Amino acid sequence: MASLAHAAERKAFSIAIEGFLKHLKKKEERTASYLKLVDLAEQFWGKNSMNKDTVAKVRAAIQDPNNRWVKFINRVIDETHPHVAKMLLLNLGYEAFFRGTKLIRANREKYGCNIPWLILFDPTDACNMHCAGCWSGTYGHKNNLTFDEMDRIITQGKELGVYLYMLTGGEPLVRKADILKLAEKHNDVEFSIFDNSTLIDEPFCEEVVRLGNITFQLSIEGTPETNDARRGSGHYEACMKAMDLLQKYGIIFGTSICYTSENIEAVTDEKFVRMIAEKGARFGFYFHYMPVGNNAVPSLMPSVEQRKEIIKKIRSYRSPECDIGFFPMDFQNDGEYVGGCIAGGRNYFHINASGDAEPCVFIHFSDSNIREKSILEILQSPLFKEYHKGQPFNRNHLRPCPMLENPELLRGMVERTGAHGTNAESEETVEQLCSKCDDYAANWKGAAEELWESMPHRKKGYEGYSKEHMEHPELAAFETLDDVKDKQKNAS
Repeated sequence: MASLAHAAERKAFSIAIEGFLKHLKKKEERTASYLKLVDLAEQFWGKNSMNKDTVAKVRAAIQDPNNRWVKFINRVIDETHPHVAKMLLLNLGYEAFFRGTKLIRANREKYGCNIPWLILFDPTDACNMHCAGCWSGTYGHKNNLTFDEMDRIITQGKELGVYLYMLTGGEPLVRKADILKLAEKHNDVEFSIFDNSTLIDEPFCEEVVRLGNITFQLSIEGTPETNDARRGSGHYEACMKAMDLLQKYGIIFGTSICYTSENIEAVTDEKFVRMIAEKGARFGFYFHYMPVGNNAVPSLMPSVEQRKEIIKKIRSYRSPECDIGFFPMDFQNDGEYVGGCIAGGRNYFHINASGDAEPCVFIHFSDSNIREKSILEILQSPLFKEYHKGQPFNRNHLRPCPMLENPELLRGMVERTGAHGTNAESEETVEQLCSKCDDYAANWKGAAEELWESMPHRKKGYEGYSKEHMEHPELAAFETLDDVKDKQKNAS
Protein backbone atom coordinates (compact mmCIF):
# COMPACT_ATOMS: atom_id res chain seq x y z
CA MET A 1 0.00 0.00 0.00
CA ALA A 2 2.82 2.39 0.87
CA SER A 3 4.43 1.91 -2.56
CA LEU A 4 1.09 2.54 -4.31
CA ALA A 5 0.53 5.71 -2.28
CA HIS A 6 4.07 6.86 -3.09
CA ALA A 7 3.55 6.20 -6.80
CA ALA A 8 0.29 8.16 -6.78
CA GLU A 9 1.87 11.06 -4.89
CA ARG A 10 4.86 11.13 -7.26
CA LYS A 11 2.48 11.20 -10.24
CA ALA A 12 0.60 14.12 -8.71
CA PHE A 13 3.84 16.02 -8.11
CA SER A 14 4.99 15.22 -11.67
CA ILE A 15 1.83 16.77 -13.10
CA ALA A 16 2.18 19.79 -10.79
CA ILE A 17 5.83 20.28 -11.82
CA GLU A 18 4.94 20.10 -15.51
CA GLY A 19 2.35 22.82 -14.95
CA PHE A 20 4.81 24.85 -12.89
CA LEU A 21 7.47 24.73 -15.64
CA LYS A 22 4.87 25.54 -18.30
CA HIS A 23 3.86 28.71 -16.45
CA LEU A 24 7.51 29.66 -15.93
CA LYS A 25 7.89 30.02 -19.70
CA LYS A 26 5.75 33.14 -19.34
CA LYS A 27 7.92 35.52 -17.39
CA GLU A 28 4.95 37.55 -16.16
CA GLU A 29 3.63 34.41 -14.39
CA ARG A 30 6.82 33.42 -12.62
CA THR A 31 6.19 35.21 -9.32
CA ALA A 32 2.80 33.58 -8.91
CA SER A 33 4.25 30.19 -9.83
CA TYR A 34 7.03 30.44 -7.25
CA LEU A 35 4.55 31.44 -4.56
CA LYS A 36 2.40 28.41 -5.42
CA LEU A 37 5.50 26.25 -4.97
CA VAL A 38 5.93 27.66 -1.46
CA ASP A 39 2.26 26.89 -0.80
CA LEU A 40 2.84 23.32 -1.95
CA ALA A 41 5.83 22.95 0.39
CA GLU A 42 3.74 24.20 3.31
CA GLN A 43 0.94 21.77 2.47
CA PHE A 44 3.39 18.86 2.28
CA TRP A 45 5.27 19.64 5.50
CA GLY A 46 2.46 21.27 7.41
CA LYS A 47 2.56 24.98 8.26
CA ASN A 48 3.55 24.30 11.86
CA SER A 49 6.60 22.31 10.72
CA MET A 50 8.16 25.18 8.76
CA ASN A 51 9.90 28.22 10.23
CA LYS A 52 7.45 31.08 9.75
CA ASP A 53 10.18 33.75 9.55
CA THR A 54 12.06 31.77 6.89
CA VAL A 55 8.90 31.24 4.83
CA ALA A 56 8.09 34.94 5.07
CA LYS A 57 11.58 35.87 3.86
CA VAL A 58 11.28 33.45 0.93
CA ARG A 59 7.94 34.97 -0.07
CA ALA A 60 9.37 38.48 0.15
CA ALA A 61 12.39 37.51 -1.96
CA ILE A 62 10.14 35.99 -4.63
CA GLN A 63 8.16 39.22 -4.88
CA ASP A 64 11.28 41.37 -5.14
CA PRO A 65 12.09 41.81 -8.88
CA ASN A 66 15.66 42.74 -8.01
CA ASN A 67 16.40 39.80 -5.75
CA ARG A 68 19.69 38.26 -6.85
CA TRP A 69 18.76 34.64 -6.17
CA VAL A 70 15.37 34.80 -7.87
CA LYS A 71 17.16 36.13 -10.95
CA PHE A 72 19.65 33.29 -10.55
CA ILE A 73 16.91 30.62 -10.44
CA ASN A 74 15.22 32.16 -13.47
CA ARG A 75 18.48 31.97 -15.39
CA VAL A 76 19.02 28.32 -14.48
CA ILE A 77 15.50 27.43 -15.62
CA ASP A 78 15.87 29.35 -18.89
CA GLU A 79 19.08 27.58 -19.88
CA THR A 80 18.23 24.05 -18.67
CA HIS A 81 16.68 21.42 -20.95
CA PRO A 82 12.98 21.07 -19.96
CA HIS A 83 13.24 17.34 -19.23
CA VAL A 84 16.37 17.83 -17.10
CA ALA A 85 14.62 20.63 -15.17
CA LYS A 86 11.52 18.47 -14.60
CA MET A 87 13.53 15.49 -13.34
CA LEU A 88 15.61 17.68 -11.03
CA LEU A 89 12.49 19.17 -9.44
CA LEU A 90 10.82 15.77 -9.20
CA ASN A 91 13.80 13.79 -7.84
CA LEU A 92 15.78 16.37 -5.89
CA GLY A 93 12.76 18.46 -4.98
CA TYR A 94 9.92 16.03 -4.25
CA GLU A 95 11.77 12.76 -3.56
CA ALA A 96 14.85 14.07 -1.71
CA PHE A 97 13.83 17.38 -0.09
CA PHE A 98 10.16 16.74 0.59
CA ARG A 99 9.41 13.06 0.96
CA GLY A 100 12.94 11.81 1.60
CA THR A 101 13.70 14.28 4.40
CA LYS A 102 10.52 13.29 6.24
CA LEU A 103 11.36 9.59 5.94
CA ILE A 104 14.99 10.10 6.97
CA ARG A 105 14.06 12.02 10.13
CA ALA A 106 11.52 9.33 11.08
CA ASN A 107 14.11 6.58 10.53
CA ARG A 108 16.70 8.40 12.64
CA GLU A 109 14.22 8.23 15.52
CA LYS A 110 13.23 4.66 14.73
CA TYR A 111 16.73 3.19 14.48
CA GLY A 112 18.65 5.50 16.83
CA CYS A 113 21.48 6.17 14.38
CA ASN A 114 22.51 8.56 11.64
CA ILE A 115 20.55 8.22 8.39
CA PRO A 116 22.16 10.19 5.54
CA TRP A 117 20.54 12.55 3.07
CA LEU A 118 22.94 11.40 0.34
CA ILE A 119 25.30 8.50 -0.28
CA LEU A 120 28.60 8.97 -2.10
CA PHE A 121 30.09 5.91 -3.78
CA ASP A 122 32.92 4.97 -6.15
CA PRO A 123 31.98 2.82 -9.15
CA THR A 124 35.71 2.29 -9.73
CA ASP A 125 39.20 3.18 -8.53
CA ALA A 126 40.37 3.38 -12.12
CA CYS A 127 41.27 6.81 -13.43
CA ASN A 128 42.77 8.06 -16.66
CA MET A 129 44.60 10.83 -14.78
CA HIS A 130 47.23 11.03 -12.02
CA CYS A 131 46.80 14.29 -10.13
CA ALA A 132 49.47 15.35 -7.64
CA GLY A 133 48.48 14.61 -4.05
CA CYS A 134 45.45 12.46 -4.95
CA TRP A 135 45.07 9.19 -3.03
CA SER A 136 43.58 7.43 -6.07
CA GLY A 137 47.10 7.21 -7.43
CA THR A 138 47.95 4.72 -4.68
CA TYR A 139 44.67 2.79 -4.73
CA GLY A 140 45.40 1.04 -8.02
CA HIS A 141 42.91 0.34 -10.81
CA LYS A 142 41.67 -3.12 -9.83
CA ASN A 143 38.73 -2.34 -7.54
CA ASN A 144 35.21 -1.92 -8.89
CA LEU A 145 31.68 -2.11 -7.58
CA THR A 146 29.57 -4.40 -9.73
CA PHE A 147 26.35 -3.13 -11.24
CA ASP A 148 24.39 -5.34 -8.83
CA GLU A 149 26.27 -3.88 -5.86
CA MET A 150 25.57 -0.30 -6.96
CA ASP A 151 21.95 -1.26 -7.59
CA ARG A 152 21.71 -2.71 -4.08
CA ILE A 153 23.19 0.43 -2.47
CA ILE A 154 20.50 2.57 -4.10
CA THR A 155 17.66 0.12 -3.45
CA GLN A 156 18.51 -0.11 0.26
CA GLY A 157 19.14 3.63 0.47
CA LYS A 158 15.72 4.47 -0.95
CA GLU A 159 14.09 2.30 1.70
CA LEU A 160 15.63 4.65 4.30
CA GLY A 161 14.67 7.82 2.39
CA VAL A 162 17.90 8.51 0.45
CA TYR A 163 17.20 9.86 -3.06
CA LEU A 164 20.48 11.64 -3.88
CA TYR A 165 23.58 9.67 -4.91
CA MET A 166 26.93 11.24 -5.71
CA LEU A 167 29.58 9.33 -7.62
CA THR A 168 33.33 9.80 -7.42
CA GLY A 169 36.41 7.61 -7.79
CA GLY A 170 38.73 7.14 -9.63
CA GLU A 171 36.95 8.56 -12.62
CA PRO A 172 33.29 7.45 -12.55
CA LEU A 173 32.82 7.66 -16.32
CA VAL A 174 35.29 4.83 -16.80
CA ARG A 175 32.06 2.93 -15.99
CA LYS A 176 29.93 5.09 -18.30
CA ALA A 177 27.64 2.30 -19.58
CA ASP A 178 26.82 1.02 -16.09
CA ILE A 179 26.13 4.52 -14.79
CA LEU A 180 23.61 5.18 -17.57
CA LYS A 181 22.01 1.79 -16.91
CA LEU A 182 21.83 2.63 -13.19
CA ALA A 183 20.27 6.04 -13.85
CA GLU A 184 17.65 4.45 -16.08
CA LYS A 185 16.70 1.75 -13.59
CA HIS A 186 16.54 4.23 -10.69
CA ASN A 187 14.98 7.11 -12.58
CA ASP A 188 13.35 8.32 -9.34
CA VAL A 189 16.67 9.40 -7.78
CA GLU A 190 19.10 12.19 -8.63
CA PHE A 191 22.69 11.28 -9.55
CA SER A 192 25.51 13.81 -9.32
CA ILE A 193 28.94 12.92 -10.68
CA PHE A 194 32.31 14.33 -9.63
CA ASP A 195 34.04 14.17 -12.98
CA ASN A 196 37.38 15.06 -14.55
CA SER A 197 35.67 16.11 -17.84
CA THR A 198 37.79 14.02 -20.19
CA LEU A 199 35.18 11.35 -21.05
CA ILE A 200 32.16 13.59 -21.66
CA ASP A 201 31.14 13.53 -25.34
CA GLU A 202 28.08 14.24 -27.52
CA PRO A 203 26.52 10.73 -27.46
CA PHE A 204 26.84 10.66 -23.67
CA CYS A 205 25.19 14.10 -23.35
CA GLU A 206 22.29 12.89 -25.50
CA GLU A 207 21.72 9.99 -23.10
CA VAL A 208 21.96 12.27 -20.05
CA VAL A 209 19.24 14.51 -21.50
CA ARG A 210 17.05 11.50 -22.32
CA LEU A 211 17.31 10.25 -18.73
CA GLY A 212 17.23 13.69 -17.12
CA ASN A 213 18.48 12.66 -13.67
CA ILE A 214 22.26 13.25 -13.83
CA THR A 215 24.17 16.42 -12.97
CA PHE A 216 27.92 17.03 -12.83
CA GLN A 217 30.68 18.65 -10.79
CA LEU A 218 33.71 19.18 -13.02
CA SER A 219 37.18 19.31 -11.50
CA ILE A 220 39.04 22.52 -12.29
CA GLU A 221 41.64 24.53 -10.41
CA GLY A 222 42.08 28.06 -11.67
CA THR A 223 44.18 29.09 -14.64
CA PRO A 224 45.51 26.68 -17.28
CA GLU A 225 48.85 26.87 -15.46
CA THR A 226 47.63 26.21 -11.90
CA ASN A 227 45.18 23.57 -13.09
CA ASP A 228 47.49 21.57 -15.33
CA ALA A 229 50.36 21.80 -12.83
CA ARG A 230 48.40 19.42 -10.57
CA ARG A 231 46.11 17.62 -13.01
CA GLY A 232 48.36 17.21 -16.03
CA SER A 233 48.89 18.90 -19.38
CA GLY A 234 45.74 19.28 -21.48
CA HIS A 235 43.21 18.87 -18.66
CA TYR A 236 42.14 22.53 -18.60
CA GLU A 237 41.31 22.39 -22.32
CA ALA A 238 39.33 19.17 -21.82
CA CYS A 239 37.34 20.81 -19.04
CA MET A 240 36.48 23.79 -21.25
CA LYS A 241 35.20 21.44 -23.97
CA ALA A 242 33.09 19.51 -21.47
CA MET A 243 31.56 22.74 -20.14
CA ASP A 244 30.67 23.80 -23.68
CA LEU A 245 28.96 20.46 -24.33
CA LEU A 246 26.97 20.45 -21.10
CA GLN A 247 25.87 24.04 -21.69
CA LYS A 248 24.87 23.22 -25.29
CA TYR A 249 22.64 20.34 -24.16
CA GLY A 250 21.09 22.20 -21.22
CA ILE A 251 22.57 19.86 -18.61
CA ILE A 252 23.00 21.30 -15.13
CA PHE A 253 26.58 21.29 -13.89
CA GLY A 254 28.86 22.86 -11.35
CA THR A 255 32.50 22.64 -10.36
CA SER A 256 34.58 20.70 -7.86
CA ILE A 257 37.59 22.71 -6.76
CA CYS A 258 40.30 21.49 -4.41
CA TYR A 259 42.03 24.54 -2.99
CA THR A 260 45.65 24.25 -1.93
CA SER A 261 48.41 26.53 -0.73
CA GLU A 262 49.55 26.79 -4.36
CA ASN A 263 46.28 27.48 -6.19
CA ILE A 264 44.02 29.18 -3.63
CA GLU A 265 44.45 32.65 -5.09
CA ALA A 266 43.77 31.44 -8.63
CA VAL A 267 40.61 29.47 -7.80
CA THR A 268 39.05 32.34 -5.85
CA ASP A 269 40.04 35.11 -8.25
CA GLU A 270 37.02 37.04 -9.53
CA LYS A 271 38.06 36.61 -13.17
CA PHE A 272 38.12 32.82 -12.71
CA VAL A 273 34.73 32.73 -10.97
CA ARG A 274 33.20 34.90 -13.69
CA MET A 275 34.72 32.69 -16.37
CA ILE A 276 33.25 29.43 -15.05
CA ALA A 277 29.87 31.16 -14.58
CA GLU A 278 29.95 32.36 -18.20
CA LYS A 279 30.75 28.80 -19.29
CA GLY A 280 27.53 27.64 -17.59
CA ALA A 281 28.62 26.42 -14.15
CA ARG A 282 25.92 27.48 -11.68
CA PHE A 283 27.28 26.07 -8.44
CA GLY A 284 30.58 24.89 -7.09
CA PHE A 285 32.02 22.87 -4.24
CA TYR A 286 35.30 24.15 -2.79
CA PHE A 287 37.21 21.43 -0.94
CA HIS A 288 40.09 22.07 1.45
CA TYR A 289 43.11 19.95 0.51
CA MET A 290 43.35 16.98 2.89
CA PRO A 291 46.69 15.22 3.53
CA VAL A 292 45.20 11.75 2.98
CA GLY A 293 47.31 8.79 1.90
CA ASN A 294 50.99 8.02 1.83
CA ASN A 295 51.51 10.10 -1.30
CA ALA A 296 49.90 13.19 0.26
CA VAL A 297 51.74 16.51 0.15
CA PRO A 298 51.10 18.28 3.51
CA SER A 299 52.67 21.47 2.22
CA LEU A 300 49.62 21.82 -0.06
CA MET A 301 47.42 22.55 2.97
CA PRO A 302 46.48 26.25 3.00
CA SER A 303 48.04 28.54 5.56
CA VAL A 304 45.97 30.19 8.29
CA GLU A 305 45.92 33.47 6.39
CA GLN A 306 44.93 31.74 3.15
CA ARG A 307 42.05 29.95 4.87
CA LYS A 308 40.82 33.18 6.44
CA GLU A 309 40.91 34.82 3.03
CA ILE A 310 38.93 32.07 1.26
CA ILE A 311 36.18 32.31 3.88
CA LYS A 312 35.88 36.02 3.15
CA LYS A 313 35.98 35.60 -0.63
CA ILE A 314 33.45 32.79 -0.94
CA ARG A 315 30.98 34.57 1.30
CA SER A 316 31.42 37.74 -0.76
CA TYR A 317 30.48 35.77 -3.89
CA ARG A 318 27.25 34.74 -2.16
CA SER A 319 26.39 38.25 -1.00
CA PRO A 320 23.49 40.27 -2.47
CA GLU A 321 26.01 42.76 -3.85
CA CYS A 322 27.70 40.20 -6.13
CA ASP A 323 26.35 39.94 -9.68
CA ILE A 324 28.04 36.65 -10.68
CA GLY A 325 25.61 33.85 -11.59
CA PHE A 326 27.38 31.24 -9.50
CA PHE A 327 26.72 29.80 -6.03
CA PRO A 328 29.89 28.54 -4.29
CA MET A 329 29.90 26.21 -1.25
CA ASP A 330 32.92 25.63 0.98
CA PHE A 331 33.06 22.08 2.33
CA GLN A 332 35.34 23.03 5.22
CA ASN A 333 34.20 26.51 6.18
CA ASP A 334 30.41 26.38 5.76
CA GLY A 335 29.89 24.09 8.74
CA GLU A 336 27.51 26.48 10.47
CA TYR A 337 24.94 26.08 7.70
CA VAL A 338 24.86 22.28 8.09
CA GLY A 339 25.56 21.93 11.82
CA GLY A 340 29.23 20.95 11.60
CA CYS A 341 30.62 17.64 10.35
CA ILE A 342 28.11 15.97 7.99
CA ALA A 343 29.98 12.65 7.74
CA GLY A 344 29.38 9.29 9.36
CA GLY A 345 25.88 9.20 7.88
CA ARG A 346 24.67 12.40 9.57
CA ASN A 347 24.14 13.81 6.09
CA TYR A 348 26.35 11.51 4.01
CA PHE A 349 28.94 8.73 3.99
CA HIS A 350 31.22 7.14 1.43
CA ILE A 351 31.50 3.66 -0.08
CA ASN A 352 34.75 2.97 -1.90
CA ALA A 353 35.25 0.72 -4.93
CA SER A 354 36.12 -2.22 -2.65
CA GLY A 355 32.77 -1.91 -0.90
CA ASP A 356 34.22 -0.50 2.33
CA ALA A 357 31.90 1.98 4.06
CA GLU A 358 33.91 4.99 5.21
CA PRO A 359 32.46 7.78 7.40
CA CYS A 360 33.83 10.38 4.98
CA VAL A 361 35.51 10.41 1.59
CA PHE A 362 38.57 11.80 3.41
CA ILE A 363 38.53 9.28 6.29
CA HIS A 364 39.91 6.02 4.92
CA PHE A 365 38.98 3.74 7.81
CA SER A 366 36.13 1.27 8.01
CA ASP A 367 34.59 -1.50 10.07
CA SER A 368 31.92 -2.50 7.52
CA ASN A 369 31.58 -3.59 3.90
CA ILE A 370 28.48 -3.60 1.70
CA ARG A 371 29.31 -7.17 0.66
CA GLU A 372 28.71 -8.25 4.24
CA LYS A 373 26.23 -5.72 5.67
CA SER A 374 23.16 -3.78 4.63
CA ILE A 375 23.20 0.02 4.55
CA LEU A 376 21.27 0.11 7.83
CA GLU A 377 23.67 -2.33 9.50
CA ILE A 378 26.59 -0.14 8.37
CA LEU A 379 24.98 2.95 9.92
CA GLN A 380 24.58 0.99 13.18
CA SER A 381 28.20 -0.25 13.19
CA PRO A 382 30.59 0.82 16.00
CA LEU A 383 32.50 3.36 13.88
CA PHE A 384 29.37 5.06 12.56
CA LYS A 385 27.79 5.06 16.02
CA GLU A 386 30.91 6.84 17.30
CA TYR A 387 30.28 9.57 14.74
CA HIS A 388 26.62 9.75 15.76
CA LYS A 389 27.54 9.99 19.44
CA GLY A 390 30.32 12.56 18.92
CA GLN A 391 28.71 15.06 16.56
CA PRO A 392 29.13 17.97 16.62
CA PHE A 393 32.82 17.36 17.16
CA ASN A 394 33.25 21.04 17.84
CA ARG A 395 30.73 23.76 18.68
CA ASN A 396 32.90 26.11 16.65
CA HIS A 397 31.79 25.08 13.17
CA LEU A 398 34.92 26.59 11.68
CA ARG A 399 36.62 23.57 13.29
CA PRO A 400 34.17 20.82 12.29
CA CYS A 401 36.36 17.89 11.26
CA PRO A 402 37.52 15.11 13.62
CA MET A 403 40.63 14.73 11.45
CA LEU A 404 41.77 18.11 10.17
CA GLU A 405 40.91 20.35 13.13
CA ASN A 406 40.43 17.83 15.97
CA PRO A 407 42.76 14.93 15.09
CA GLU A 408 42.77 13.45 18.59
CA LEU A 409 39.06 12.69 18.14
CA LEU A 410 39.59 10.57 15.04
CA ARG A 411 42.45 8.76 16.75
CA GLY A 412 40.10 7.85 19.60
CA MET A 413 37.24 6.69 17.38
CA VAL A 414 39.43 4.43 15.27
CA GLU A 415 41.15 2.97 18.31
CA ARG A 416 37.89 2.32 20.19
CA THR A 417 36.20 0.61 17.24
CA GLY A 418 39.15 -1.29 15.79
CA ALA A 419 38.43 0.18 12.35
CA HIS A 420 40.97 -0.79 9.71
CA GLY A 421 42.64 1.24 6.97
CA THR A 422 41.00 0.92 3.55
CA ASN A 423 43.86 1.73 1.19
CA ALA A 424 44.82 -1.76 0.05
CA GLU A 425 47.76 -0.55 -2.04
CA SER A 426 49.47 1.57 0.64
CA GLU A 427 47.72 1.47 3.99
CA GLU A 428 48.05 4.42 6.32
CA THR A 429 47.59 4.15 10.09
CA VAL A 430 45.39 6.63 11.92
CA GLU A 431 48.49 7.95 13.67
CA GLN A 432 50.24 8.56 10.35
CA LEU A 433 47.20 10.45 9.06
CA CYS A 434 46.48 12.49 12.17
CA SER A 435 50.11 13.41 12.78
CA LYS A 436 49.98 15.34 9.51
CA CYS A 437 47.10 17.39 10.94
CA ASP A 438 48.33 18.10 14.48
CA ASP A 439 50.30 21.26 13.72
CA TYR A 440 47.67 22.50 11.30
CA ALA A 441 44.92 22.06 13.91
CA ALA A 442 46.92 23.87 16.57
CA ASN A 443 47.75 26.76 14.24
CA TRP A 444 44.16 27.16 13.00
CA LYS A 445 42.52 27.00 16.45
CA GLY A 446 43.25 30.58 17.56
CA ALA A 447 42.26 32.13 14.25
CA ALA A 448 39.08 30.03 14.11
CA GLU A 449 38.08 31.10 17.62
CA GLU A 450 38.65 34.76 16.80
CA LEU A 451 36.65 34.52 13.58
CA TRP A 452 33.82 32.56 15.22
CA GLU A 453 33.42 35.10 18.01
CA SER A 454 33.30 37.95 15.49
CA MET A 455 30.46 36.42 13.43
CA PRO A 456 26.70 36.50 14.04
CA HIS A 457 25.22 33.01 14.42
CA ARG A 458 21.82 31.45 14.21
CA LYS A 459 20.79 28.05 15.50
CA LYS A 460 19.30 25.64 12.98
CA GLY A 461 15.80 24.41 13.70
CA TYR A 462 16.83 20.80 13.05
CA GLU A 463 20.43 19.62 13.46
CA GLY A 464 20.23 15.84 13.42
CA TYR A 465 22.45 15.28 16.46
CA SER A 466 22.02 12.28 18.75
CA LYS A 467 19.35 12.47 21.46
CA GLU A 468 22.11 12.66 24.06
CA HIS A 469 23.51 15.83 22.52
CA MET A 470 20.08 17.33 21.88
CA GLU A 471 19.10 16.88 25.53
CA HIS A 472 22.53 17.78 26.96
CA PRO A 473 24.19 20.28 24.58
CA GLU A 474 26.89 20.97 27.17
CA LEU A 475 28.39 17.57 26.27
CA ALA A 476 29.55 19.08 22.99
CA ALA A 477 30.26 22.56 24.27
CA PHE A 478 34.03 22.08 24.60
CA GLU A 479 36.19 22.01 21.52
CA THR A 480 38.38 18.97 22.23
CA LEU A 481 39.42 16.68 25.04
CA ASP A 482 42.47 18.86 25.65
CA ASP A 483 40.21 21.91 25.94
CA VAL A 484 38.08 20.11 28.51
CA LYS A 485 41.16 19.31 30.58
CA ASP A 486 42.35 22.92 30.34
CA LYS A 487 39.00 24.25 31.54
CA GLN A 488 38.88 21.77 34.41
CA LYS A 489 42.42 22.67 35.41
CA ASN A 490 41.67 26.39 35.34
CA ALA A 491 38.46 25.88 37.33
CA SER A 492 40.30 24.05 40.10
